[in-house]
Amino acid sequence: MGNRHLSRSIALQSLYEWDFWGKDAGKLKEVLEKNIGEFAHGVTDNSFVYQLTDLVINHLDDIDAIIERCAPEWPINQITIIDRNVLRLGIAELLYSDKNAVPPKVAINEAIELA
Repeated sequence: MGNRHLSRSIALQSLYEWDFWGKDAGKLKEVLEKNIGEFAHGVTDNSFVYQLTDLVINHLDDIDAIIERCAPEWPINQITIIDRNVLRLGIAELLYSDKNAVPPKVAINEAIELA
């Protein structure tokens, strides 16, 4: 598994746990550090994990509004935790990341693979 894919997986796992426990902003860093320690043995640069989660957190209201607008029959709190965080991560990477570093087709493909 590539480092960037592993980073996306850890970011998703961490966002899931953060969301499950009530989205306490102070706990996210703790969750990230725990998951990096558990799943990223030997990875020397974990900055991409933090970058991804920051994208989601910094744009959470906008991302959730997009999800609600595109799925009006499914209010955000009725979408399963894993599904809404796959969507959040994919949308964040698609809309707010550097397009030269992560082309849109890569962001979409990675979100599908994580799902």
